[in-house]
Amino acid sequence: MTTTRIVIETIGWSGMALILAAYILLSMGRMDGRSRAYQWINVVGAICFILNSGYNGAIPSATLNVAWAVIGLYTLWRVRQRTA
Repeated sequence: MTTTRIVIETIGWSGMALILAAYILLSMGRMDGRSRAYQWINVVGAICFILNSGYNGAIPSATLNVAWAVIGLYTLWRVRQRTA
């Protein structure tokens, strides 16, 4: 396995861990779905998945995660608008 492949796989697994952790924390009531922390965890996790999926040619997964990241960024923008 090449170094690039190992890095891409590590990025993918990190994205999985971030999104799963955010969902667990949300489900346990430890995090609010509109909080900046929750949205940033999801955005970073989605970006990790985009890199991994794109590299591996999994275009449907990459596309889903582009949408996931856009939704998170939009929510962050809306939260910022309300607090400004």
